[in-house]
Amino acid sequence: MTDSKRRTLLKGSLAAGSVGVAVGAGLLRPGQALADWNAAAFQARDVPTALTKLLGSETAEMSARIKIKVPDIAENGAVVPVTVETDLPGVTSISIIAVDNPIPLVASFELAESAMPFVSTRIKMAKTSDVIAVVRAGDRLYKNAQNVKVTVGGC
Repeated sequence: MTDSKRRTLLKGSLAAGSVGVAVGAGLLRPGQALADWNAAAFQARDVPTALTKLLGSETAEMSARIKIKVPDIAENGAVVPVTVETDLPGVTSISIIAVDNPIPLVASFELAESAMPFVSTRIKMAKTSDVIAVVRAGDRLYKNAQNVKVTVGGC
């Protein structure tokens, strides 16, 4: 039993030492892996401000070509599955908003134009509200919404 603990300690020490050497040599830069953070948009307390800070405009055209898959009734607002997909050409970002959350902008995904315009995640919802998907395709914004009834709030 003692021998396996010693081996685990040695493996962990070797791995940590290797990472330390790579960081020290400049081969591994943890800051490069971090995503760009738009703090102003994600701290906005209302939807128009969040959209303006994130996408440069609060106006988006309604589009049935954006499909939002969320449960009609969420038993637990702490874990609400959301899937957004579209067949619009040239999609470069998909953002998800829970309108009645204290901070409505929940997620934003930047996509390469060649990527399939599909995202799936889980969000927290404070109470019953609309979930809005905002899609940037080319230089235009499109949106679609679906209402979700929350029985137990998650925020």
